[in-house]
Amino acid sequence: MTNGKKNPTGAGAIIAFLILAGAIVGGMLGQPSAGLLAGAALGGVIALLLWLRERGQ
Repeated sequence: MTNGKKNPTGAGAIIAFLILAGAIVGGMLGQPSAGLLAGAALGGVIALLLWLRERGQ
């Protein structure tokens, strides 16, 4: 029997990808730490938005 709930979307891969991408882009610009932090922040925002979207359903 189905209860109407969907499986939750995981955001871990998105966060990990954005952290790596931020570090790489930041490294090309001479600021790998700043890029890593920016990627982590952007990944956190996307994960929060995904959580809020699924919470409302």
